[in-house]
Formats: sequence, structure tokens, C-alpha cells
Amino acid sequence: MAPSRHSLDEFLRPLNIDIPKIHSLAKSLSYTFTRLAKESKNQFLSTPISDSLLRPEGDGKGRFLAIDIGGTNLRVGFIELLSPEDSQVESTKVNGYSTSNDTGKEASRVRRHLEKSWPIGEQLKHNKAEDLFAWIGSCIAEIVRDGHQKWDGDLPGEIPLGVTFSFPMIQHTLSDATLMSMGKGFAITSNLDLGKLLLEGYETTRDPALPRIKIVAIVNDTIATLISFTYRLRSSPRQKASMGLIVGTGCNATIPLALSKLHPSKKPTEIKAINGTEPSNDYKITVNTEWSINGAAAPLHDLNFITRWDTLLDSQGEAPGFQPFEYMTAGRYLGELGRLIILEYFTEHLKIPLSSLPPALLQRHGLTTSFLGNIGPHLSQTQPSMLLQLETELPSKQKEAAFRWTQETAEIVYKISKAIQTRAAGMTAAAVIGLLACADEIHFSSLPSPSPSSTPLTNGNIIPSPHSSNPTINNQANGEYAIAVEELMVGYTGGCIVHFQDYLQDCQSFLDAIMAAEFGGSTRKTRVPRVVLTPCHDGGIIGAGILAGTVMGIGNS
Repeated sequence: MAPSRHSLDEFLRPLNIDIPKIHSLAKSLSYTFTRLAKESKNQFLSTPISDSLLRPEGDGKGRFLAIDIGGTNLRVGFIELLSPEDSQVESTKVNGYSTSNDTGKEASRVRRHLEKSWPIGEQLKHNKAEDLFAWIGSCIAEIVRDGHQKWDGDLPGEIPLGVTFSFPMIQHTLSDATLMSMGKGFAITSNLDLGKLLLEGYETTRDPALPRIKIVAIVNDTIATLISFTYRLRSSPRQKASMGLIVGTGCNATIPLALSKLHPSKKPTEIKAINGTEPSNDYKITVNTEWSINGAAAPLHDLNFITRWDTLLDSQGEAPGFQPFEYMTAGRYLGELGRLIILEYFTEHLKIPLSSLPPALLQRHGLTTSFLGNIGPHLSQTQPSMLLQLETELPSKQKEAAFRWTQETAEIVYKISKAIQTRAAGMTAAAVIGLLACADEIHFSSLPSPSPSSTPLTNGNIIPSPHSSNPTINNQANGEYAIAVEELMVGYTGGCIVHFQDYLQDCQSFLDAIMAAEFGGSTRKTRVPRVVLTPCHDGGIIGAGILAGTVMGIGNS
């Protein structure tokens, strides 16, 4: 007999969120982020990039080597930056190479050449640092060799290289970085010199006829995304590129923060700026938040976001307790979280014997995030029937097995997946608003206590709370939020936010709901910016190339 809707809803109640709960999380995270900026040694890591370097008046011009070292893939290519005059001539020219998928200024002023991507296999992740970076060096050498052949005699003897690195690191100058613990399945230890490892890896495989490389800039992937995003939006005074957000294999964000908000030890030795002036306390530099690390866990516990399934997932991971926020929001973990929840419901509530279940449901990481994110009546690109999707991807052990997928069990898998996604979207939205408040892009009223009542989400639909109609506004005497910017743009990328169920749409809905809960709905006469998620795909490799060009432009000016 199929389970009642009520029994499944009760089972999934620990995953339920509502607007007051997400609103409270956003405010609590803003206070937590402010504290971490001042105190934490492994979060809110400064990068030696000034706000002026993000929004330069001048332009780098030329062709620069760029690499993007991610959690699952390595990308290498040449990024060509055009002057405004050249971009008009080149605006319809593709040259046979991939170009940015984004529209607008970036697409017309950036050309990507000879770009290739390689998966970073599990064995490489477990190897020692020298082996991993020798492989990375061989991939760089392959692209340099292609460039040497294509532009014979046109490459310099030492090619400027911009590096995007998707892991925590400490930087005192823009061209140097010390690795911290990497996570995402990598076994590399901390306190390693990233630039040295990259140069040595390249030199071990470089043909003597090929040019050498010179690392001119190293940044985190979220910072590279913000650089790429800002480059594209700088012509729009009513829109501000305020944050870079990645929700893919992992989850992270970057934002410019005033030096006064950071611990003095986090002030870089040398800050790259356009005007070269000595920074004051109000001077903003770009910060890699690493917001998913355990320093941000307290609000998740205080507001009862962490369920028994999250605790189990955490305890079975490579580094228990390391990234609790990421375990609940990012692509490396949501498939496994879904498997644990499905397994419990099938065995304890439907009383299905373990021995009869599909083997993949019994194996750690046997259910992929991609599969779980694409399950649903209207989501699959290849198989419109959920039942056929499950029969194909999660077959039973044998034809005579007692367990068979039914429409009811398929619906259960879908509802569990949707509940996981809705919670993840709400948490990500809360973190975005909390970080914007930490950076004084928006101004919260006092921290509220968690709402005692619950307005749950039904079938993933966001229901505004009746308790959010009387916000307190912290602004000028005339009752208006005095701003020139109408939209705070958050440049996002990552497969999880783009492809996992309705993650992107729900995240935007939660952003709007949090702002309405804090500042009132559209009927009020307040002028508050709207927080808008805007695509900035391929920002990792593009941002590395843009920054390399900007830095070289400063050096040559």
C-alpha cells in the first residue's frame, strides 16, 4: 500500500523551511560573517585586489594565458582582451574558437583561444602535490605548445599567466599564495607554495623550445567570477556587480570588504590598485569568504537547520565538521544526502528489505547529484517518465527481485529531491543577503529571534509569512533607503545552482522574500535595491585572464 502524503510530509518535516526561518538565518549569518572577518584565520581571506582594480578605468590589452583549477576539472586557455575600438571591429568575429556565453560588454571584449578542459580524476586528488602539479604543468604545456604553433613568433619569451584556484589560500601579494587544506576529496596538505608548485610542474614537462611562464596573478574562483562579472557590468551605474557566487561541486562567495572589517593580520603586504595610493581603513579589498567552513555553523545549529541526515553525511565524510554549509547546499554532497534519506524512508517506513533494493542505494555516493537533480515529471532531457528514469539508472539486482519501482516510489524520490533542493536554495539566499549586509551593501534592523511558528513550504512553493509585514528600516529620516544603485547584481555560476531541480528560480524567490520581510513589499515607499542573480559562467578562466591583463597594464603604464 502506498504511503499517505501526510506520512511522507511528516518524515520530511526536518527539511522544511519558511520565510521567517530563512530571514532569521540571513540576519544571523550577517553577524557571524562580520565576526569571522575580524577573527577567523581560515575564513574571510583577503586577496590583494582593491575595489579600483575590480573596476578599472583603463584596460589591459593583449593575449594572456589563464588556468582554472577546480574541484572536478582543470581548464587552460588563452584569453585575449580587446580595446573598446577593436571590440567594435571584432564584435561579430568568432575566429573558430569558443567565446563567452554571457551577453553584453564582456562577450564583445574578450576572446577565448585554444581552451581545453580535463577532468581531475580521483587518483590525481589522492596523489602527492608534486604529482598533481606535474600533471597540471603538462596540461599547461600542451596549450602553450598549441599557441606556439598557431602564433609562431608572436608569443613573448615569458607568457603572463593568471591563475584561478578553487580552494582556500593565504595571500600577501597577488602573485603568491600559500595553500590551506583543500577539501573536495583532495589529499594535499596545507602550507604549500602554489606558484612554486605550478612553475615546477610546468618546467618538468616544458619543451625547451616553448616560452616560460610568469605568474602575475592568483585568485580564488569566486573572485575570478566577480572580476569577470564586474568587467562586464561596469558601464551600468544603476547596477552594481556586488558579489561572485559559485554553487557547483562546492559553494562559496566573494565580496569587497573594507579593511576596517578585517583583522589587522589579514591586511596584505601589497595591495594591487589602479592609483597606487596607500589604503585607509575604509579602503575595500576583495575577500574570499570560504563561507561554508565550520565557523559559519552556529546559526545552522541555533535555527535547527541541521538534521539527523546532515549529521550522518558529515560523520561519514573525509573531514567531518569541515564544511557543514557546503554539505547542505553543494553538488558534491546533495546526491549522497538524498540517498541517505531515501534509504531510511524505504527501509524504515515502507519496510522494504535492504537485500532487495537496487545496489546503488546501498553504496556510499551511489546516487549522483546530477541524477537526483534531474529526476522529475518535467525535468529530464532524455527520459520524461520518472519511473523509466529510475528503472534505467537504479535497476534492481535481478529480474526476480522483490523490489520494483512504481509510480508511488518514483514520486517519493522526486519529493525528497525537491525538499533537499528547496532547503539548499533558501540557505544560499540567506547567505547571500547576510554577506551583502556584512559588506554594508544593505542595512538590517536588529537581529530577530527565530519565529516560533512555521509557514512550511508545500511542494517546494515559497509561501510568504504573515509575520513579515511590519519591518524596521534602518535608514534616513525621510523613510527612504538612500541609494543610487537599483540592483545589487550577484554573478553566479556552477552546475548545481543551474541544473539541480529549481535551485536557481527558488533561490531568487527567497532573495526577494527576505528583502520583502526586512524592508516591506513593493507597496512601501522605501527605495531598496533588489538583489538579482545574474549568470556569469566561465568566470573562473575569463577572470584569471582579465586580471592578468589588468595587472600587466598597470605594470606597463
